[in-house]
Amino acid sequence: MTPSAPAPHVAVATPERVALSLPVAGIGYRCLAWLVDASLLFFFWVALYFVITLLVSDVLGAFQSLSGLTQTLFAVGLFATQWLYWTLAEVFFHGQTPGKRALRIRVVREDGSPVGFLESAVRNLCRAVDFLPVLYATGCITMLLDARHRRLGDLLAGTVLVREEAIDLDKYTRPAASEAAAQAMTATAAQRPLGAEDVELVLAFLARAPGLAPDVRRRLGARLVDRVGATLTDEERAQVLQTPEALESFLRTRAQAAH
Repeated sequence: MTPSAPAPHVAVATPERVALSLPVAGIGYRCLAWLVDASLLFFFWVALYFVITLLVSDVLGAFQSLSGLTQTLFAVGLFATQWLYWTLAEVFFHGQTPGKRALRIRVVREDGSPVGFLESAVRNLCRAVDFLPVLYATGCITMLLDARHRRLGDLLAGTVLVREEAIDLDKYTRPAASEAAAQAMTATAAQRPLGAEDVELVLAFLARAPGLAPDVRRRLGARLVDRVGATLTDEERAQVLQTPEALESFLRTRAQAAH
């Protein structure tokens, strides 16, 4: 069997200057997030309609009695209201609408930086085109053809949707670490704090270590220990390198001490 192509990722820089690689949100995530947001908008308009019926008995008749210009302005205002919902939510909630937050996806620029007002405005103005001819047919076709699952609005705005994945350092801790290694890890509190570049290297290694070959995992881990544990004695270094669990627990402790 031919192995499937790896899922596309986007490099994102966190405020702590730690580089993370986040997977791109596929069409399924995007559709579910849109359904949540569309449902919220639908219930909003239904509630507004019932409020208006308390003031105007014949809403349809009142609308038809308006001039053509007024009806046009009303339709434009309807679109503008929905455009503001998507745009302002993404700008003020860091690339997330309620639907995106529920699905844990986020809009970012192509370089992984936070989305701005201009990018969000452009991508949401293009929703009218992506919706054509009906039910986002144009947008879905574009997402299926694009490697990063971007619709037309994303291509024009230079944005992409990513899935949020938190790196849990605790999962790299192994209770089987020896007592001597634990004492060596405790001694790291007296060492100098790691810089942003060292923290980035440690986190990247811990995130990828489970998928590395054992010899590569051990060799890279030893190099990191030499880099971030320069004050360890030979005995303490030997204890840290005794097992992969002890080595990665030591690196985890060093990374946590930097925050």
